Amino acid sequence: MSTPFSLRIFVADGDPDGLRIVERFNASARAVVFPRALLPQVKTRPELQQTGVYLLLGPRPDGEGDLLYVGEGDPIRPRIESHYAQKDFWTRAIGFVAVGGMLNKAHVQFLEARLIALARAAKRVPLDNGNFPNEPTLSEADRADMLVFLDHMLGMLPVLGVHAFELAPSVSTVIRADAAAPVTPLLYCAGKGVEASGYEASQGFVVKAGSRAVAEVVLSLQQNWPARTTQRQDLLNSGVLVTDGDALRFTQDFVFTSPTLAAVLILGRHTNGRTKWKDAQGRTLKELQEAEAGS
Repeated sequence: MSTPFSLRIFVADGDPDGLRIVERFNASARAVVFPRALLPQVKTRPELQQTGVYLLLGPRPDGEGDLLYVGEGDPIRPRIESHYAQKDFWTRAIGFVAVGGMLNKAHVQFLEARLIALARAAKRVPLDNGNFPNEPTLSEADRADMLVFLDHMLGMLPVLGVHAFELAPSVSTVIRADAAAPVTPLLYCAGKGVEASGYEASQGFVVKAGSRAVAEVVLSLQQNWPARTTQRQDLLNSGVLVTDGDALRFTQDFVFTSPTLAAVLILGRHTNGRTKWKDAQGRTLKELQEAEAGS
């Protein structure tokens, strides 16, 4: 079970969508979050004068989902200013520094390499990075410290709306508060000669590795919901889906934002995931949720 923690969010300019300084209680990680338009005003912040790692996020060129860039700077400010002039996609930035300025160049290179590796493994958001750096050599003590710092960062990012580094949780970890049983049982989605299994989690709807999806989508989905066709192709391009005979197969557990999106991409047609996903007894996810709400 994850350990509860508290975050302190300081809205520095009084605008909830403007500059925010985020700190985790009793931890050294501090995040600076701001929209791109505010860089000229916030670049003098002391946090941006420190050594750290940063994320740039914004819409993909095709408009379907987000794009992510992971970088490091010693200090951060010149690197973000360079991207302000040269990278068009990003609309917001998140910089991470250590309270007291304890990070050095090797530390942030380690954090950058780890974050890129995590994003590539999760395959939830495509990377704008052209290079995938190796981890630098750190002392045993520094490496241990940076793993703790990274863990604190990864705990803060979902609260800030960034899920790019999250792997699908194991079904054994998706439990009730009383630790007695899964939130929902394993569910199944079948049709057109394929079947997939999955379950609901706090991150979204998880489709399990080994699940199968149809190889082709119906024409109406291509015409009326082209974004869904693009998302399927993204899964093929990233290796989450591979050809398996006359169907496609999931190579890893993968988190979708909803059971409906999962069902649509599996069946290749528009459908309602809350009625299409069923447990072993044939009860739909909708029925299970209604029963849970009324208990």
